[in-house]
Amino acid sequence: MRIAALDIGGTAIKSGIWDGEELTVLQERETGASRGAERVMERVVEILRGCGPFDAVGVSTAGQVDTARGSIHYANGNMPGYTGMKVREILEREFGVPVAVENDVNAAALGEMYRGAARGLDSFLCLTYGTGVGGAIVMDGKIWAGSNWAGGSFGGIMVHPEQWIAGEEWSGCYEKYASVTALVGKARQIDPALDDGRRIFAAMERQEVREAVDQWIDEIVYGLVTLIHIFNPGHILLGGGILAQPYVLEEIRRRVMPRLMPETRTVEIQRTALGNRAGLVGASVLAGQLLEGQAWK
Repeated sequence: MRIAALDIGGTAIKSGIWDGEELTVLQERETGASRGAERVMERVVEILRGCGPFDAVGVSTAGQVDTARGSIHYANGNMPGYTGMKVREILEREFGVPVAVENDVNAAALGEMYRGAARGLDSFLCLTYGTGVGGAIVMDGKIWAGSNWAGGSFGGIMVHPEQWIAGEEWSGCYEKYASVTALVGKARQIDPALDDGRRIFAAMERQEVREAVDQWIDEIVYGLVTLIHIFNPGHILLGGGILAQPYVLEEIRRRVMPRLMPETRTVEIQRTALGNRAGLVGASVLAGQLLEGQAWK
């Protein structure tokens, strides 16, 4: 089995080859999203042509994915023209092999289930914190996609209704306050040089910076408390580069538990294990299932 795996993000397209056990030939190229979805798909085809022979293709991608058709049900304006893109149809016509297409956070959750921190689990929640807040719901070993492919849109949890503004996307919502974008916005008000997570955590000895980080962690906690009370999950996986900072995960755990009803305090909150390879692994596994016509063993 030789599967070509792609992870299409707004900034970069990651690629690799999956042999059923590990990813090799890992590469990363700029997406060029601002030039439009058709150019992005041309770049995807170029990358795949450089992968050598393969038996199937697994695609992890930004946007809401209609997995039945392998098309993009909805994507925001970061990649003009991506909504409606028939990713599977284009790639199957070009390469003549089975193609699996899944939303990036869903694919990452599956990657963690098959080869990462959720191995051995069949039900859990997965959230990623970065430019926005992504979410995935895994139930009985499968993604719960909702009625319209938007299941797991945790960034839309209303946490500050007093700040809702009609017509403004995500106003008052979790993504606006719990994303790394939100943290950077807070930090830059203190010091314009604090423009990414590494610089922010390197400056944690400054009281005003620590306060900003603590306020941001509280915002993360608000959403998690809501999700835990709704789903009563046994496990929650948290991902995103910012979670590599031990302080963040430790404080999330410390602050979540006192806010929970006693019967929900059995939840285990842990960090994802596969990093930015999770989506590639998950997409590869889905492609392998298509190829073999059976559940992955």
